[in-house]
Amino acid sequence: MRNHIRAALALAALSLPCASAAAAPSPGSGTAWDLLEGLTSEIGQRMAGSEREAAARDWAVLRLKALGFANVRAEPFTIRGYVRGDDRAMLTTPYRQSLAITALGYSAPTPAGGITADLVYFPTLDALRAAPDGSLKGKIAFIDHAMRPNQDGSGYGPYGQVRRQGPAIASGKGAIGVVIRSIGTDSHRNPHTGVTNFPAGTTPIPAGAVSNPDADLIARIAARGKPMSLALTLTSHPQDGMPSGNVIGELPGRDPGLPPILVGCHLDSWDLGTGAIDDAAGCAIVAAAALRAQEGGKPLRTIRVLWAGSEEIGGFGGTAYAKAHGTEPHALAMESDFGADRVWRVQMSFADANKPLADRIAAALGPLGIVRGGGKADGGTDVEPIIEAQKLAVVEMSQDGTRYFDLHHTPDDTLDKVDPAQLDQNVAAWTAVLKIVANEAGAIAPTQ
Repeated sequence: MRNHIRAALALAALSLPCASAAAAPSPGSGTAWDLLEGLTSEIGQRMAGSEREAAARDWAVLRLKALGFANVRAEPFTIRGYVRGDDRAMLTTPYRQSLAITALGYSAPTPAGGITADLVYFPTLDALRAAPDGSLKGKIAFIDHAMRPNQDGSGYGPYGQVRRQGPAIASGKGAIGVVIRSIGTDSHRNPHTGVTNFPAGTTPIPAGAVSNPDADLIARIAARGKPMSLALTLTSHPQDGMPSGNVIGELPGRDPGLPPILVGCHLDSWDLGTGAIDDAAGCAIVAAAALRAQEGGKPLRTIRVLWAGSEEIGGFGGTAYAKAHGTEPHALAMESDFGADRVWRVQMSFADANKPLADRIAAALGPLGIVRGGGKADGGTDVEPIIEAQKLAVVEMSQDGTRYFDLHHTPDDTLDKVDPAQLDQNVAAWTAVLKIVANEAGAIAPTQ
C-alpha cells in the first residue's frame, strides 16, 4: 500500500506546475520575454531619479539599438524625486504589534528616532473628511477602505484617493502623521507603496501604507473600542534636482512624410519589487509588437517607441516628451501599463470618418478573444500629455486587471508573476493593431 501511495504522490507531483516552470518562456515569447527578463534581472528596481533608473536608460538604449531600432537616444530631464529611507511602524497600545509598512512617495520624513502618538481610526476617506478641523492635532490618522478586485481595475480610481488625497486631508485636520490601508486587493503581508500629494498650502506630514493583514488587525482593535497608539519611523524624503529621462527609438516607415504612430510605456518602477508587471512588461510588449509589425514588409508609417522615465511619481516622462516633441505631428498614441495578463477589450477614439479603420481593428482582434468596448479611450499617463496637446486618436487595449492590484507597487512585482502565454497574447494583439494603423494612408483623426 505504501508503495502505491508513493507512486501516486510522485505522479501528482509531476503534474503540478513549479515556480521555475512558471517563469520559463513559451516558444513564441521571443523578444518580449527577452526584454522583460533582461530588464528585471540585469537592472531590477528602477526608482525614478535613482542610479538604477539611469542604468535602465543605458540598458534600454543598447537593447533597442541591438534590436534594429533607429534614432535611439535618451532624452534627459530633472525631477523632484524621492529617496527611500528607514520605514518602520509598531502598534504600542493596547497590544504591541510590529506592522509591515512602506513610506508613500513624497511623504515628509519623521525625525530619525520616529514619532509616537495616538492612532485614530477612520473607516473611509469620507469619514476623515467629516472629522472636525483640529480634531487630529498631535495624532496619527489611520484611513481604511474596501477595495476589491475587478477585471477593468476601476476600483483604483476611487479607492486610490485614500493614498492620493488622504494624507493632505489628515494634515489639514492637524495630524502629525498618517497611515493608510494599502491600495491593493491581496491578502499578503506586503505593503503597497505609491505617490501621495500635498497641494500648495498644505503641510507635508509622514505618510505610510501598511499591508492588508495589518490593516485588518488595526480595524479589529478599533472595533473593540480600545485606544491605540503607534510608533512610526519613516525617514524616506523628497529630493529636488534628481536626474531622469526618456528613451526613444523608431522603426522608420516607407513614407517619412506621414505622422508616426507612438507607442508608450514607462521604464521606471517602484523599489520594493523589480517592476516586472509595472511596467517592464509594457515596455517589452510595445517594442516586441513594433518589431513584429515589420514582418511581411515595412509599414507605411514610422512606429516610435517611448520608454518614459519617472512615471510613478508624477508622470514626468510623458510631460517631458510632450514638451520636447509637441511641434512634431503624431497620428495616434497607445500605451501598455497594466501588467501582462491577457487583453480582453479594445476601446478606440476615432472620428466618424475613421469608422472603417476602427472596424478593421475590431475584426482583427476578435479571434484573440478581445471584445470591442464602447467607452472612451484615453491612452495612459505616458502618452496623455501629447494626446491632449495634439488632440490625437487613441487605441486602448484593456488587460485583465483581476489580479493586478494584488501585485501593484509591492515586493511581489517580480518576473515569476508574468504568464508567458498571456504575454504572447498581448504582443499578438498589439501587433495586429500596429499592422493596421501603421499602414493607414489616410488621415487618422480623434473623436470630436
